[in-house]
Amino acid sequence: MTLSIKQKKDNIKYWLNGTAHDYDIYLSLKKNKKYSGALFFGYLVLEKLLKAIVVEVSEEYAPGIHDLAYLTVLAKLILPKDELLILKQINSFNMSTRYPDEKNDFYKICTAGFANKYYKEIEKMYKKLCQLQKLNK
Repeated sequence: MTLSIKQKKDNIKYWLNGTAHDYDIYLSLKKNKKYSGALFFGYLVLEKLLKAIVVEVSEEYAPGIHDLAYLTVLAKLILPKDELLILKQINSFNMSTRYPDEKNDFYKICTAGFANKYYKEIEKMYKKLCQLQKLNK
């Protein structure tokens, strides 16, 4: 279903507001060295930003999926293979923080060094997607 201009604008605003809200939480968790939580919110930031781009490009509601790499396809973004690989790795933070068995394993590997590596990647991708979202307007 193609969205009306108002529906499209409102839905993009919804996703961008969620992105901004979650980015603040990400930064707070990062500052307080809550590594697993920060990585999860970093994932959420990228998901919501990609969904805003999907709505902009497709003129339809973003689907209820959570696969970052697939959302780039729906957003008609062409990213280098290394960036797609990073998105797939970041995507794993979604599941790793939700279920008890995976959560405990994730806590063990989620050291400062591990988190800092992905913080850089999350922030780099966030900036890139923000620029691309502005270009799609």
